[in-house]
Amino acid sequence: MAKKEVFRVVTRATDGSLKIRDFHSAELIFRTHSQVGTDDSSTDLDLRGMPIFRGLIGPIPEGKNIARYESPDVFELMTKEWASNKPRRRRRRTSAVQPEETAPASSN
Repeated sequence: MAKKEVFRVVTRATDGSLKIRDFHSAELIFRTHSQVGTDDSSTDLDLRGMPIFRGLIGPIPEGKNIARYESPDVFELMTKEWASNKPRRRRRRTSAVQPEETAPASSN
């Protein structure tokens, strides 16, 4: 299994747009966020042992080698968008049902 090599931090800019910063080392994130623990329960085994930062939600898997962290407001926005996107309903084609032929009644 490949370890996550890129740490992506997604926050909201002052104008309301999304601000995405990629770090190639967790050490660079320590300049702006403090570590409060490590992930030990993720179902994605590559995320286990990854740092958990105060004020960020994550790590969240994104692609093969990206661990994503989001601010709480971005997480809420993304979750609402994800929940509101309903999958398109597929319409199944039904084949026309052929009526069964009935055998002529035999008279005795």
